[in-house]
Amino acid sequence: MNALPTVEDVIDSYTGRSHVVLQYGATTKRLVDQAKKPGFSADSWRPLAELVAVGEFERIGAFKEVMKWPDYVELLTNWATSSEWECSFKHITEAGGRVFLELEERSEVGEFRSVVNSLTVYEFTDDDRIRHIDFISR
Repeated sequence: MNALPTVEDVIDSYTGRSHVVLQYGATTKRLVDQAKKPGFSADSWRPLAELVAVGEFERIGAFKEVMKWPDYVELLTNWATSSEWECSFKHITEAGGRVFLELEERSEVGEFRSVVNSLTVYEFTDDDRIRHIDFISR
């Protein structure tokens, strides 16, 4: 059975907003890995913020929870410092000004392990910064 590729395996095959979304995923992975080191904080997400329209950013999570950037960074920081996370690339589609990213995501928090298929919908500003994320998992 062939293993699915990682985001890092495919990122150079895409341009435009699809590339931005894959860059967002690769940056998230790198920062989650770094989060276990001393000194990691909300400020450590600055490389991710460079891809985001921070002032108008909104994320809707799997349970329909709505977060602005500061709340999302707090969630990311708490999650990343206590979790292991990796993902495999399944598919990406760019249509109607949106990018649809399908991943297989694997995470581990203490003894709890999960594997989910996710679909994340990204919307952008005119200057190609991420302004809205809808996250769906099953």
